[in-house]
Amino acid sequence: MVNNMKNSKNSVLVTILVGLMAFVFAGTSFIPGVLAGSIEGEVKLGIDVLKENMDFLEGKRIGIITNPTGYDSQLNSTVDILHDQPGVRVTALFGPEHGIRGAAEAGESVEGYRDPATGLPIYSLYDMGKALTEDVLRKVDAFVFDIQDVGARFYTYIWTMSEVMEVAAENGKEFIVLDRPNPVTGTKVEGPVLDRRWASFIGRYPLPIRHGMTVGEIAKYLNGEFGIGVDLTVVKMRGWDRSTWFDQTGLDTWYRPSPNMPTLETATVYTATCFIEATNVSEGRGTTEPFELIGAPWINGRELAGSLNDAGLPGVIFRPASFTPNFDEYEGELSSGIYLVVTNRESFKPVKTGVYILDRLRKLYPNKLEFSDYMDKLWGTNRIRLMLENGLDPEKIVRSWQSELEEFKETRREYLLY
Repeated sequence: MVNNMKNSKNSVLVTILVGLMAFVFAGTSFIPGVLAGSIEGEVKLGIDVLKENMDFLEGKRIGIITNPTGYDSQLNSTVDILHDQPGVRVTALFGPEHGIRGAAEAGESVEGYRDPATGLPIYSLYDMGKALTEDVLRKVDAFVFDIQDVGARFYTYIWTMSEVMEVAAENGKEFIVLDRPNPVTGTKVEGPVLDRRWASFIGRYPLPIRHGMTVGEIAKYLNGEFGIGVDLTVVKMRGWDRSTWFDQTGLDTWYRPSPNMPTLETATVYTATCFIEATNVSEGRGTTEPFELIGAPWINGRELAGSLNDAGLPGVIFRPASFTPNFDEYEGELSSGIYLVVTNRESFKPVKTGVYILDRLRKLYPNKLEFSDYMDKLWGTNRIRLMLENGLDPEKIVRSWQSELEEFKETRREYLLY
C-alpha cells in the first residue's frame, strides 16, 4: 500500500515534470497520475498525487467536500493534510448525505457545526441552499471534492458533486476532484441509462445504474456533455487499472462510505438489491448485512431462493435466510428471505439479478408485494416497472436497455482517464 522512499522520490519528479505539461481537454485541466513504473497492485489516490505538487493550491481559499472516506494511502485525513499545508488556506468544510463524519442515516438532516480538530465551519450539502449561501461562497475560491463512490448511479455523492459543480460554474469558482477507484471496477457497465424525465437526487443526469466510472471521470463527463462549464481539474490516481476491484488496489482499509455500505461485498450487490427500497420488502437495513439480505415476514425464503436459483443467474446463488431488523422496515419482526452469495464477481450481473429478484417477488407474492413511486426514480425510467407489472420475461427486460447502454459506452469513452 505504501510506496518505498526511492519510488516515492522518483514519482515526485516524474509527476512534477508531467504536471508542467498539463493539458486542457474538453475544458478540463488535469494533474496526471503516472502509470508507467507503478508497482502492480499499488494505487496512489488523487490526494497522494496532489501532495507531490501542493503548489497547485497555494494562495487559494479552499472549501473541502468530503466525509470519512477522504484519506490518503497512509490513512491521513484529507482535511488535516490540506489544513496543515503552508500556503493553502482551508476556509470551510462541506459534508454530503450522511454528514462529514458519515454517521447520519439516509435522508437524515445534518445541521452545520464546527470541526473539533480544525475549528473550521462545516456545512451540510444535503441542504444545498443553506450550505452555499452568498456569504459562504465569498470565502471560497476553489472546491476540493474527495469522497469514495461505490459505482452506482443512485448513490448520492456524485449528484452532490454535480450540484456544487453547477454552483461553482455560476459563481466563477474552481472545482477540483481528487480521484478515487471505482471499487467494483471501471470495466463493467450495466442497466438502463437515466431518462431525464425521471431525474432526481439519485440521478440528475443520464448515467446507467452501474456506470463503471470514477468520480473524476463522471465530473469530466458531466462537464463536457451537459455544458456545466465549471473550471474543472481532476487529480488522477496513479497505478489504478480499470479492471481492479477495491481489494486489489493495495489500499487496505474500506471506510464505509455510508452507514449501510459496510463492506466491498455490500457494494458488489448494491445495484442488484437497492431496488428493494421501493417495495414493502426489507433490503436488510437494521442488520449487519444490508443489501446482501432481503426479506419480509410474508416471504418464504426457501421458496424464493429456489425460484431464483432455478433461473441459473451467473456468478450468484441465493441462500434462504431469516433475520430481524433492529430498525427500519419490519423493525423487530422476524423476516424470511434470501441472502445473496456472489460466487464469481466477474461474471455476476447485479442489475440483471435485480430484475429477476423483482420478477420472482411479483410472481410468488402478487397479493403482498407493493411498488412505490420511488421505483421509477431508482431505475431512472418508468419503463422497467411497467414491464415487470405486465409480466414481461426478465431476459426481454434486460435486452430492452442494451442499445442505449451501448450508446452511453461510446460516449463515455471520450471521458475515461485510465
